Amino acid sequence: MNLNDKRIAVLLSGGVDSSVVLYELVRQGLQPDCFYIKIGPEEEEEWDCSSEEDLEMATAVSNKYHCKLEVVDCHKEYWNQVTSYTMEKVRAGYTPNPDVMCNRLIKFGAFHEKRGHDYDLIATGHYATTEEENTPLTSHQPPFPLGGVGGGLPLKWLCTSPDPVKDQTDFLAQIYNWQLQKALFPIGHMMKDEVRQIAEKEHLAPAHRHDSQGICFLGKINYNDYLRRYLGEQQGDVVELETGKLIGKHKGHWFHTIGQRKGMGLGGGPWFVVKKDVAQNIIYVSHGYDPSTAYQQDFPIHDFHSINGQLPPLSVTLKIRHTPEFLPATLEATGDGSYLVHAQQPIHGVAPGQFCVIYDEQHHRCYGSGEITTKQTPNY
Repeated sequence: MNLNDKRIAVLLSGGVDSSVVLYELVRQGLQPDCFYIKIGPEEEEEWDCSSEEDLEMATAVSNKYHCKLEVVDCHKEYWNQVTSYTMEKVRAGYTPNPDVMCNRLIKFGAFHEKRGHDYDLIATGHYATTEEENTPLTSHQPPFPLGGVGGGLPLKWLCTSPDPVKDQTDFLAQIYNWQLQKALFPIGHMMKDEVRQIAEKEHLAPAHRHDSQGICFLGKINYNDYLRRYLGEQQGDVVELETGKLIGKHKGHWFHTIGQRKGMGLGGGPWFVVKKDVAQNIIYVSHGYDPSTAYQQDFPIHDFHSINGQLPPLSVTLKIRHTPEFLPATLEATGDGSYLVHAQQPIHGVAPGQFCVIYDEQHHRCYGSGEITTKQTPNY
């Protein structure tokens, strides 16, 4: 792709990855505009938000390369959309992924509505790649937004990064085709160590910053504190699945997810969360280092979202969480965008609400994702 005639917006987060993105574009003789998306909790003092330091780092990097930096406030959109989605799912007993929806609704959504529509491409520090086919895009897609890309475009695929540990295609598996058409991942073909080396060589301000481990935009905020703020606490029973024996108490089913082992506060462990009764606020656990009840080999997904309109083949690989491993499986279509997944091996911690991300057998192209559900499609 020839970038010289493209208007490019770079999303700077204050981290090392997006900083090297800017370096890579400037190195090619480009002069993109930089943007920092401002997302902060409603009471920043209480939540010890790290956004001020992030903005300082983003400012230092943009100044280094003489690129203008604009702060775009997406606070309202994040808390109205991503937080609303997260709390609705958690309250219903599901395991949501806020980072997945943050990419779709904020980085390539709300930002696009506010400023991104003025640009041809939006560059981010995601570890992902893309490739195009000459086949014209003819699949059904949501309407293109103001300033978005239209028809007559080649078929574009979201593809994995060569760094299996850092690959972030699973976090991008709910974006729309028009968002993928505008996405640019300048470091997606690199290994993390290579990105660090570039940052150190270029003396970029965030070169030695640790990667963020929390939820998108929450900075230092603990996820359980995030849940507690909106859902509070409600004491319930912890019951051993096999015996029905009461073995402890918990502070709310929303603090626990299927497959969880740590943080239970129970003696004589390990204990694994294997089931939840949302109506009765009961957590069921199973004892042992490798209980069969913690594994599932066949499970349904619904509302499969195809990124570019192409449906997956029968033989695929998949992920149900952010790990380096791609798991082989076959898909059985059950209608209305639903599938029954038949994994080659039992999978640990399959939880309703998680996104099952589908790839080809070579785990190169990402088709999209569907939400893991129960046998009956839940009513939200």
